[in-house]
Amino acid sequence: MTTVEPLSIEAQSLIADAKLLSIDLSIQQVTQLFRLLDELADWNTRINLTAIRQRSEMIQKHLLDSLAVQPFLHGPVVIDVGTGAGFPGLPLAIINPPMRFILIDSIGKKLAFVRHCVDVLGLTNVEVVHTRAETYVPEHRAASVITRAFGSLRLMTEQAGNLCARSGRLLAMKGRVPTDEIDVLPHAWMVTAVERLQVPGLDQERHLVILERRP
Repeated sequence: MTTVEPLSIEAQSLIADAKLLSIDLSIQQVTQLFRLLDELADWNTRINLTAIRQRSEMIQKHLLDSLAVQPFLHGPVVIDVGTGAGFPGLPLAIINPPMRFILIDSIGKKLAFVRHCVDVLGLTNVEVVHTRAETYVPEHRAASVITRAFGSLRLMTEQAGNLCARSGRLLAMKGRVPTDEIDVLPHAWMVTAVERLQVPGLDQERHLVILERRP
């Protein structure tokens, strides 16, 4: 008779928090997400990938923060601009195997980590590209172009707008509502929604600004 090992408290907590985001994590996905953090902690001892070093904070500010945008993601192609150490792209790719994710950044050392994680996690739906967003020409433009801590909304439209399909959307992950940035957007782009993101266990403000081209 095969015995099933009980889930750790940490795994149970992640599954419960993901449910608050309307995400049902499989055991395999939980394993992959935690392996991602294990690799991040290991590589962070040699390369400065993140200032967040406590495991509980990594779960909140890297995993859950990334997963919070799931309801607003459209496929089949998603481009994560300025992915850094792979957030939000890697967690989102783990829970969306049918979608294709392109993770781009101009910093080679960070992308070496991302490529390593794609390998060890067996993510066949992720492409890693070492380039600048404004010079990258994708084979297929994306339905969703997402950024996290990228810069101003104007900069996002100028540097990443060309990656977005005509009917696609730019998704900017922000802390507080960037009212000043919204006020100076180029005329070609408009904000269609500002969504408050409820990240379980996080008492800091999180918002998602959704932009589309004007008709």
